[in-house]
Amino acid sequence: MTLMFWLIASSMTLCVIALLVWPLLRRTTAIAMGERENKLEVYRQQFAELEQDRKNGVLNEDLYQQARRELERRLLDETGDADTTPATARWQVNRRLVAAILAIIIPTVSVALYWKLGNPLAMTHPSASSLSAQGNQDPDHLSAQGIEALSERLKKKLEQNPNDGVGWALLARSYVEMGRYRDAVAIYEKAMMLIPDDAQLLADYADALGVLHGRTLEGKPELLIQQALKSDPQNVKALMLAGTVAFDRKKYAEAARYWDLARMNLPPDADPEVVQELASAIGEAKNLAGEKGKAATANAELAGSAKATGQTGQSLAISGKVSLAPHLASKGSPTDTLFVFARAMEGPPMPVAIMRVMKKDLPFTFRLDDSNSPMPARKLSEAGTVVIVARLSKSGEAMPKSGDLQGMSQPVKPGVNGITVVIDREIP
Repeated sequence: MTLMFWLIASSMTLCVIALLVWPLLRRTTAIAMGERENKLEVYRQQFAELEQDRKNGVLNEDLYQQARRELERRLLDETGDADTTPATARWQVNRRLVAAILAIIIPTVSVALYWKLGNPLAMTHPSASSLSAQGNQDPDHLSAQGIEALSERLKKKLEQNPNDGVGWALLARSYVEMGRYRDAVAIYEKAMMLIPDDAQLLADYADALGVLHGRTLEGKPELLIQQALKSDPQNVKALMLAGTVAFDRKKYAEAARYWDLARMNLPPDADPEVVQELASAIGEAKNLAGEKGKAATANAELAGSAKATGQTGQSLAISGKVSLAPHLASKGSPTDTLFVFARAMEGPPMPVAIMRVMKKDLPFTFRLDDSNSPMPARKLSEAGTVVIVARLSKSGEAMPKSGDLQGMSQPVKPGVNGITVVIDREIP
């Protein structure tokens, strides 16, 4: 991106300079030759008139020779090299000076104007809107190594320009993508000081802070969410987080209302999985809101059963190991993304728990529980029978694509340990 930008900008600048400077350099010679030709034409006419006067007898031979010598002397004085060269040289020096000044001023002023009025940061990292939409998805699907390299470059640039709030926000989102939530929260604080009323920034900050505080949105994260909704009542992520807060407090009707608003404001190109997951959460919240008393009793019984057996949401985990079949070991690169997720046998196909690492971590020991659930309305501990899927993605996307490598376990229930998943086939 940076190299291509500078090549295009440099080419355009050189074309402009050439269009302005070339006529200045050519004009000196053209003017000098034009003036010389005009003078010669005048003297040719005078010589012709002199010759005609001699033929007509107006001038005798002595007067004719005297007048001719006088014309020749004047011709040499006015068109000779000794006189015209200094004048021409003086004009050349002046015009070349103007051309040189233009060649310096044009690129200098262009760069200064772009730096002041343009967006130099766009040459080194993506736009804020594309990174912030849909819960910090990465539209370019960068690998973990690529994100880290980009973040380091961005950090160095921001050290030179510390008042760039958009840049700090992008850096914080990069840290979230790498799982560095503590670093992300500190950077979000800086961005907030520079851009205090950005709804997307507030929602992203609340999300990262909630993860850092044990995946709870109570306290400061909730205040940030409300501040985001005050700034933009239609911000999708803020609405989704507000619905999560309400759902966790068993305010199911309020949760459904927030999630309904979020679904209505999803962009047209929203991921179908996000749309389906949101619809599932809305349906569950509405059902719970309509059967609140019955749901409360069922939840109390479930909690009592879990307490009696010692099975909490965190202990209802599934653990095991993922390995790669020998005949596929040469495929892909060490930085390919490894997704390990649990998918319910019944209901929507979205994961109820998911982890993401890289191929170089294989063989990988995993542990999935409710803390890995992407949506609070669908938890692993409540999913019933699931299958564990391990997928090596070249693009970094969770959606399967041709050429990805995949393996799957037998159906299991939460609370089972020692699962073995072998990645043994290539998706056609």
